Amino acid sequence: MAATNSAPDMTEPCSNCERTTPHDVSVEILTESAQPENAEFSREPYRVSECMVCGTTTSTRMNNA
Repeated sequence: MAATNSAPDMTEPCSNCERTTPHDVSVEILTESAQPENAEFSREPYRVSECMVCGTTTSTRMNNA
């Protein structure tokens, strides 16, 4: 289950479109571990950005600890 918090009307550069386009930007809590017994300890926040023109999605880990 992912928690999200969307910001409306965000524009940023799109590597696929090669120009600044509107993006749907959210913060999601993702589980990094594939091991079920460690899943509860491997949840990290990610910034997820989806281009509203071409659909390209990028995810960036927000906590580099």
